[in-house]
Amino acid sequence: MDPKLKRLLTFIALKVVAVVILVAGVTYSVMGAEPEAGPLVSVDWVTENLGKDGIVFLDVRSQRDYKAFHLPGAIHTNYGQDGWRVNKGTVKSVMPEPEKAAKLIGLLGIGNDDHVVIVANGYGAGEMGVATRIYWTFKVLGHDAVSILDGGLSAYMRNRKNPLTDQPAKLPEKEFKFTLREDLLATREEVEQALKDGTPLIDARADSYYLGIDQSGSAKTAGTLPGASNLPIDWMVERGGFFRIPDHLKVLFNAAEAPTSGKSIAFCNTGHQASVTWFVAHELLGNKEISLYDGSMAEWTQKPDAPVEKKIKF
Repeated sequence: MDPKLKRLLTFIALKVVAVVILVAGVTYSVMGAEPEAGPLVSVDWVTENLGKDGIVFLDVRSQRDYKAFHLPGAIHTNYGQDGWRVNKGTVKSVMPEPEKAAKLIGLLGIGNDDHVVIVANGYGAGEMGVATRIYWTFKVLGHDAVSILDGGLSAYMRNRKNPLTDQPAKLPEKEFKFTLREDLLATREEVEQALKDGTPLIDARADSYYLGIDQSGSAKTAGTLPGASNLPIDWMVERGGFFRIPDHLKVLFNAAEAPTSGKSIAFCNTGHQASVTWFVAHELLGNKEISLYDGSMAEWTQKPDAPVEKKIKF
């Protein structure tokens, strides 16, 4: 055989083999195991993983909504009453002591080997904040196997073929051990230091609170932390409870002059809304140096001499 023809046939054969391998790889990726869960999971991921061992769907909607219908096998927790947030002295709605938070999780039937998927209704940013706040609590306790259903249950219900049930689910109590991650939790002292060294502060509230036009009942005075940027959580989601794509989130952070990298502290009135900002920055944009000021303005304004910037004065 002519050497040139032989080399050509060999080249063609190698190309065919390469295509076969590529196709086989694509087939495997489609037909094989479902993708690993990230900070957000889709409706498709949920439908593929309903009823699987080691995956706990945690419904954080109201008790009434849960009793009406929920994901098959999903357990329920009451965000406002079960102890996810407690009052400490005169400061409202902060994270409980780690031991108590871990006990709460264990009583729900969640252990350290379980992957938790948090399910909110998905009707708006404030409501998705329930999911992000509980998500943050798991992370503070050292539990990384946690996700949020993007779009919430309302996204799941758009396909009427997706199963629902009104039968409550309960799991046997488990032991949940925590490893506290203090880097995710900013203290008052750290905020005071941030004001001295210029660490960026991000106010997650609506602009009326940021400007000092309105005042939360949990804060002693209106206004914001001096020098803080304002990034309202309504910017973070679209179509109810879907988080915007990272490229769009970066644009919004830049528009608000809020950093997407480096040390920063998110805050609001009581640490609820700020959990949305923390979730977006830390989990979706990859800024592992942002922390959440749990006490936020509710704690900060307890001291009469604490500096507060009121941009609009009546």
